[in-house]
Amino acid sequence: MKWPPTAMVIGLDGGLQEFKQPIKACYILSHNPKCFLCSSETMFLGSHAPHVNDDEALQLGQIYFLMPISKSETPLSLEDLCVLAIKASTALNNSVVLPFSAGPRKVPAGFDVAGMGSQAVERGVRRIEVWDQ
Repeated sequence: MKWPPTAMVIGLDGGLQEFKQPIKACYILSHNPKCFLCSSETMFLGSHAPHVNDDEALQLGQIYFLMPISKSETPLSLEDLCVLAIKASTALNNSVVLPFSAGPRKVPAGFDVAGMGSQAVERGVRRIEVWDQ
């Protein structure tokens, strides 16, 4: 069974909110005044997480993270990205009831890591993926 795409917002506590229709970022931010929203597609190692504009509609099929304002001027570290990947994986696993026979599956965290800081990562853009076993 294929589920319709939703815009997914991962909260500070790792909770997941899903929206079946595009919703403006200002709606989410009005309930989280000390946070900003960022798209998982724009989060890269060593760069600042770009804020989603208040008037921007969240895109279906995308994962967004609520981040504390205090992190808005701090470059994202590998540890930050790994924590977010784990939050996303946990939230997605907890939100979907799969049939018993589903077996192991790959759950993409939804963002790329641009190489900065280590020789292994400097070779290119890498997708962080969390395997559910």
